Amino acid sequence: MIPFILRRLSVAVPTLLVMTVAVFFLLRLAPGGPFDSERSFPPEIQRAIEEKYGLHEPVLMQYWRWISGALRGDLNESFQYLGQPVAELISSSLPTSFWLGLLSLAFSIVLGIPLGALAAWKRNTWWDTSAMFLAIAGVSLPSYLVASILVLIFSMGLGWFPPALWESWDAMVLPVITLGFRPMAMIARMTRASLLEALTSDYVRTAYAKGLESRVVVFKHAMKNSMVPVLTILGPISANLVTGSFLVEMVFQIPGMGKHFVSAVTNRDYPLVMGVTLVYGVILILSNLVVDLMYGLVDPRIRQ
Repeated sequence: MIPFILRRLSVAVPTLLVMTVAVFFLLRLAPGGPFDSERSFPPEIQRAIEEKYGLHEPVLMQYWRWISGALRGDLNESFQYLGQPVAELISSSLPTSFWLGLLSLAFSIVLGIPLGALAAWKRNTWWDTSAMFLAIAGVSLPSYLVASILVLIFSMGLGWFPPALWESWDAMVLPVITLGFRPMAMIARMTRASLLEALTSDYVRTAYAKGLESRVVVFKHAMKNSMVPVLTILGPISANLVTGSFLVEMVFQIPGMGKHFVSAVTNRDYPLVMGVTLVYGVILILSNLVVDLMYGLVDPRIRQ
């Protein structure tokens, strides 16, 4: 298992490096700058600002300074939030985004896998039709529309949950459902397709021939072998639930990293954009590493 992990990490580090290089130079190529405004500064003030933040140096030197600081844990100070280190801004907002993503992942797995398994078990019945209708709706409907529908029904109509913020457990329900609805639908569809394929295998026909109940054959024998394709999509889904929560955080006014990332891109806050991108890249790599490890547990041949 240790060589397996080391092989994955040997690929992850260059990937992370290439990602930071691409984002760093694309930011510099984008029109506008962090201190551009409708009212321009006098030339001497503009030069002083650029010297203070090292913007007067060649781009390669700026990247070298940034990557050297990042390796030491120093992500520089934010241009937008003057005097505040980027590391502090991220550390204060990351837990919120992390818990939103983690709860949404749990919601999508807990509902998606049983829903897909039920659809495969009750194939071509109203159970199957209803489950797949819900899954197609989850894949098709955009998050902002799902959020609006949930708020309209459960907040404005029934008054069960608050329409925004992240201050109590009941305020977490609507954002978690909104963010986890699409992944839940994807997991349900993948589970159904994979399980239906597994049910055509020889060992399943043998299990039926031995007189085992359909429920035992589906959920005890076929289910494990059908999980590898589901695990394949869990890596990107896990990362996207943390890194792709911008819209949900904006709609529900959740103080997570999505809020900082959107405002940082808008205001050309280079250090904050790079810091958030680095954190998101690490999360994506770790998510894929965990999924690779789960592959090895489900099918030991993958570790070879």
